[in-house]
Amino acid sequence: MLLKLCLRLYILPLCLIPWVKADTEETCHEFTDLGIHDSVVGTDLKVQLLIYTRENANCAGDLNRENATAFRYLDVTRKTIFITHGYRPTGSPPVWLDEIVQKLLAIGDFNVILVDWNRGATTVIYHNAAGKTRKVADILKNFIDGMLDKGGSLDLIYMIGVSLGAHISGFVGKMYNGSINRITGLDPAGPLFNGKPPEDRLHYTDAHFVDVIHSDTDGLGYNESLGNIDFYPNGGTDQPGCPKTILSGSEYFKCDHQRSVFLYIASLNESCNVVTFPCESYKDYRIGKCVDCMEYGNLGCPTLGFYADKWKDYLVAKNPPVTKAYFDTASVKPFCIFHYYLDFITSNTDTRRGYITIKVESTSGNITESKLDQDAAVFEKNQEMTLLAKFDQEFEQISRIFMTFSTGSVIGPKYKLRVLRMRIRSTTDPDRTSFCRYDFVLQENVETEFPPVPCENSNFFSSCCSEDALQCPA
Repeated sequence: MLLKLCLRLYILPLCLIPWVKADTEETCHEFTDLGIHDSVVGTDLKVQLLIYTRENANCAGDLNRENATAFRYLDVTRKTIFITHGYRPTGSPPVWLDEIVQKLLAIGDFNVILVDWNRGATTVIYHNAAGKTRKVADILKNFIDGMLDKGGSLDLIYMIGVSLGAHISGFVGKMYNGSINRITGLDPAGPLFNGKPPEDRLHYTDAHFVDVIHSDTDGLGYNESLGNIDFYPNGGTDQPGCPKTILSGSEYFKCDHQRSVFLYIASLNESCNVVTFPCESYKDYRIGKCVDCMEYGNLGCPTLGFYADKWKDYLVAKNPPVTKAYFDTASVKPFCIFHYYLDFITSNTDTRRGYITIKVESTSGNITESKLDQDAAVFEKNQEMTLLAKFDQEFEQISRIFMTFSTGSVIGPKYKLRVLRMRIRSTTDPDRTSFCRYDFVLQENVETEFPPVPCENSNFFSSCCSEDALQCPA
């Protein structure tokens, strides 16, 4: 009737305007938002693939719909990053979605595809959600097959999986016999997967390179290594800044588990390179046994997150091709801890065991403190002891150093630590000036202040001290 009226009134062009707009208007698709009711009754699996590129960074296209609007953004010749979430007990969208998408697009011209399987992951029964992971993987496999048919390459596929999403990514990788480029597992789910054989979980053979961040190994996360390199922030268990008691509500259960995601997001900010240390155990890392990354040559120590694949060739070539790396973080974003080596040569006749606290004041007046809270360090005569100092902020040139030695005992005699040389040096920049202090005494529980000086003749100093302390310069 409307068309006939337009023809009669000779205003057909005006009548067509809203129709044309409706056909060409771009629709922004949203991640599925459900609620507690959906969780209680359960949800059938439905997967939505939301694509973001630099062309539509703030308006997702839905690749499940056969429409030109979404598919025109999908360029199969550029890197495609699939991000797959995990179990959603309340049905709400993950809080980190927008941040990770925007920061990835700020780094490169990627296809970023959110794998929205909230219908399926939303349920009060975790077992039901876990049981749908292989079906989600099948859907992703079919989609990637379509990309390959259009000229895409498995070398351009990068999958980031969170919790159950990590195992989904692994299942996809297995379907391609490990030929996709990379998988990053962010605290892969532990319940129902711990102890399973490689074919039933994420495994380092599922891609050319598999890196994993474990942040809740004593709770919701997987407790063993899974990748070519497995990162364990703060030992992989309790994360600083997360609630310690159940009185904090749901945050008590999910904070440690989610920290892996926020650490990965922090790695997308190049000003925050989270340096890690390959080591046999967290304890060995904390007592300074794993402070030397010389085996990696110019690469230095591995960094966490997006740029971890810089170490791919070295890590994959190992036999076996698996490595564990440990590190500590701050309690708040962006979580960076800045590591410095602290080298001591002491001259006490008797062995000293104790703890070092160091504060550094920069030339601008900022003071930052590091309590080396590892197990008690053992200082033996004329033997170099290297500790790892961790600061919440980076400092420029150092103007003063404040240092305290303690045995941790509240009773008994007070001891002294006689230091022949103390040296502080960067873990990440070997060309940065190292600072030294020679021939001083730390009295227990007494803060000693001194200005550092650039190290001179340190190689000679180490050599002479190791042979005969009496020859060492003051």
